[in-house]
Amino acid sequence: MTSKKEKNSASSGRGFARMDPQRQREIASKGGQAAHASGNAHQFTSEEARAAGRKGGQASRGRTKADGAAPQNTQSAD
Repeated sequence: MTSKKEKNSASSGRGFARMDPQRQREIASKGGQAAHASGNAHQFTSEEARAAGRKGGQASRGRTKADGAAPQNTQSAD
């Protein structure tokens, strides 16, 4: 007998993630084409992309030396 957790897992063979990768690309491509055709797709300018990359990098690294903060040591010396 299978548990409820096993029944709902990705191994059930359903959904987009379980599709053939080529079929996933075809479906995603159609969605992208439809978004561009309807005017809902956003085209980043190089300046917007640069700003977004900088913001993401700062968020992932946390505080850096440029912020004036010393690196934090999370290990205690016993």
